[in-house]
Amino acid sequence: MRLTGSYLATGGKRIPVYKKIIQENIKKWMVKEFLEYKLAKIGYIDCDILRSPLGTRIIIYAERPSRIIGRKGQNVRELQQLLATKFGIENPMIDVAPPKERPEYYAKVIANRIAWAMAKGVKFRRAAIIAIRQLVEAGVRGVEITISGKLTSERARFEKFIYGTIYKCGHDAKTKVDKYIAHVLLKPGMYGIEVRLLPPRRLSDEFYIKTPEQVKPEEKPLEAEAKPEQQ
Repeated sequence: MRLTGSYLATGGKRIPVYKKIIQENIKKWMVKEFLEYKLAKIGYIDCDILRSPLGTRIIIYAERPSRIIGRKGQNVRELQQLLATKFGIENPMIDVAPPKERPEYYAKVIANRIAWAMAKGVKFRRAAIIAIRQLVEAGVRGVEITISGKLTSERARFEKFIYGTIYKCGHDAKTKVDKYIAHVLLKPGMYGIEVRLLPPRRLSDEFYIKTPEQVKPEEKPLEAEAKPEQQ
């Protein structure tokens, strides 16, 4: 079967367009995994990778943008050099911005906070309760924190801390609930922190009934037409 217009020449080789798209998506995934591994301890949340005529623009969303930027932008310049040499990205341009929503609405931020607190010696129950208090103040609809490992004995087990409503199945569970799993290595062994978080978003089964005043269009007063006087 002959395909016309479905091949591109790259590096002297002709590859199908769909393979080129797959390779670009794989490269984006690798860049995101690298940034998460590199910047996890300084508040990294997510990033957007966009193509522009001048190069590749990478927007990093972080809880504390100043820590990622570094002194006089030193960290950003090092990241740009790493991305250009390790992944072959042409002219990478990095912008650091605060998250689109409050940091408490991201499960990754909460899981990392608990992991860092446990690494500093805070008991797991205290760390989880403090995190739930912060989320309640932020106005989340529900949260479930599961901490597993050698919590109180040599035998591994897990404990759950639940507040509000959390959906485990259905459309809302896939689109509205944010989930993340963090790990922390302590002296007894490896611990896992799983966080399921439901930010204050409108759910699929919620509806609002408009009042008649909202449905009825506003009536504008008719302007009196000026009639010329007859002499």
